Amino acid sequence: MSISPTERAVSRPTGPSTSRRTVGLHPTRWAPSVILVVALIAVWESYVRLAGVSPRILPAPSRVAAQGWAARDVIAGHAASTLQVTLLGFALALVVSWIIATAVDFSPKLRRAVVPLLVVSQTLPIVALAPLMIIWFGFGILPKLLVVALVTFFSMTVGLIEGFASADRESDRLLRSMGASRRQQFRYVRLPSAVPRFFTSLRIGITYAVVGAVFSEYVGATSGLGIYMSQQKNAFRTDLVLAAVVVTALCSIALFLSTYVVERIVAPWAVQEAS
Repeated sequence: MSISPTERAVSRPTGPSTSRRTVGLHPTRWAPSVILVVALIAVWESYVRLAGVSPRILPAPSRVAAQGWAARDVIAGHAASTLQVTLLGFALALVVSWIIATAVDFSPKLRRAVVPLLVVSQTLPIVALAPLMIIWFGFGILPKLLVVALVTFFSMTVGLIEGFASADRESDRLLRSMGASRRQQFRYVRLPSAVPRFFTSLRIGITYAVVGAVFSEYVGATSGLGIYMSQQKNAFRTDLVLAAVVVTALCSIALFLSTYVVERIVAPWAVQEAS
């Protein structure tokens, strides 16, 4: 059966999903946060200088910036390793999330069986599982990918499941009355309806992915921001530890913002610019 342009129009989500306002990339939305961060840095710098705190305990932001810039090549190499683990682990979680959510949407019985297990998976302490991953899979990249995937897949899976379930029932009935198959209903109604929630959960997941990658490197790695911070901590280089923390935060922010770019390309109908 072919779907006409009219039916395609029916499949386009309506209501809150298409009229929602996103924080997005507009600079004015980030201005208050930037001002607050600058103020906190100024207070931090002033306190360290006036109180004469040892750099080993609390270095001034200016020292963190200077020492971080001096070690920029080393930090950049470790950051590249962390980003590789982050993106590969997140891609693995993304594939698993789509497979599980799609299977659950096609089988209500499977939904009742899988959703409780998804919740249980989030009660497992990653701090205990990560060392076991090293024991089971060695010191290669695989255990780190699995840690990142475990940290991130839950939010995306639940977001997709709830997005599929939020599809407009009237549109579903209309397509069924026209003889559309279950697969066609999924493609033209349920899938577009899930996109806004999916991108919301994607933003949550990609932020956790960087944290998961850094933590996995703490457990066992030869390169990455996690192992770099551990080494500098043991050397009492608090300034370089904080420099690596700043780089980690910048990576998380960059990946978070990139999801808005992807959303505008993949689903422009789901985005409405704030007036």
